[in-house]
Amino acid sequence: MTASLSGALDFSLPPGLSAHEPPEARGTARDAVRLMVSRGDLDPLHHRFSDLPKLLDPGDLIVVNNSATLPAAVRLDRLAVHFSTAREDGTWLVELRRRTSKASEPYGGGEPGEWLPLPGRATLRLIERETPRLWRAELDRDVKRYLRGHGVPIRYSYVERDWPIEDYQTVFATVPGSAEMPSAARPFTADLVAALVAHGIGIAPITLHTGVASPEKDEPPYAERYDVPGPTARLVNLARESGNRVVAAGTTVVRALETAAGADGRVAASAGWTRHVVTPELGVRAVTGLITGLHEPRSSHLLMLSAIAGEKVLARAYEAALRERYLWHEFGDTHLILRS
Repeated sequence: MTASLSGALDFSLPPGLSAHEPPEARGTARDAVRLMVSRGDLDPLHHRFSDLPKLLDPGDLIVVNNSATLPAAVRLDRLAVHFSTAREDGTWLVELRRRTSKASEPYGGGEPGEWLPLPGRATLRLIERETPRLWRAELDRDVKRYLRGHGVPIRYSYVERDWPIEDYQTVFATVPGSAEMPSAARPFTADLVAALVAHGIGIAPITLHTGVASPEKDEPPYAERYDVPGPTARLVNLARESGNRVVAAGTTVVRALETAAGADGRVAASAGWTRHVVTPELGVRAVTGLITGLHEPRSSHLLMLSAIAGEKVLARAYEAALRERYLWHEFGDTHLILRS
């Protein structure tokens, strides 16, 4: 890697650094995964996630995503359907994938008007392509109820077996709707939340339902539904006015807060669909810190991280993560970025 943004985006991820299972299956507690801390020009520091209360200050605010993960994958004999995003007209965006011995891979087939028979005598009708990867489609019954009976969590090839849906939920998950786990908040536990609050650190929710993020595609996120409630907006503004940090627990939280932020950084209650993409050119207005996982090479998320951390800080952090053999993906280790 180099210290440029292009270098940070083009690093090579060794296969051995993918987390293949939840940390609990590796004998590690949820909140005991590793936490790398990047703070300005200082060298990255290495902690456990349970150290978070002593890494933040009283008055700081952590904003979390309360979206719960759906068992969004439905498997047929040769194909899998990944349900991504509910549309207001009752249709859904779905990704078709070809099943393999390990998991699945992109499938380029399908035709507008085609009907796919699904387990449980359900039928999915393909309407039209929404993106080169995603179809707009209609199921002949309520999707969330159907997924509870016939779906499993989305799993890619680096996760070697199925895990229960409970392993894909965070302690904050109360509003079902995400195709894939808002994984930055997975290491939080009830005990850790209590310790944070006891230390004077606030916690406030937003909702952003994540769509599918196929690891084979390096593409910007598409529109996602979000909700920044009034009480959270007020707490964000109070923290900023008091000189405290606003730390987003995940890139989904950054996207929601930055969508709701004005040019002066003040956040207003806001809900709807967001297409906002955070880049170094646009920067961030409301967020001053980020808890996140470790992201794929060339992922659009790395642009967001660079907007918060700066290109040199991000490159140095990823060099350290590779050197120290941090684990990537939703069951892996974590990264705390603080702007100051």
